[in-house]
Amino acid sequence: MDIGRVVGNVWATRKDEKLNGQKFLVVKLLKSKNTYKEGFLVAADNTGAGNGDLVLITKGSAARESIERKCVPVDATIVGIVDTLEFFDD
Repeated sequence: MDIGRVVGNVWATRKDEKLNGQKFLVVKLLKSKNTYKEGFLVAADNTGAGNGDLVLITKGSAARESIERKCVPVDATIVGIVDTLEFFDD
């Protein structure tokens, strides 16, 4: 799983019909405690996350497993909203 911050929404009026009803969010993935990886990830939202939320993301076949209909062609799904994130220093 990855942790990231929701930074936007994606709307697509023309898409595979299996994607109908899915909400897609743009996420910046955490690289370390205070930095983010380059680029963005689009993930189906399974939790009701919103802009600025810190979220847990699963990818690959696990992403499809978390959606009610397993035939949906997604590669990343938001499966949790993080309440607290604690880092332990060495």
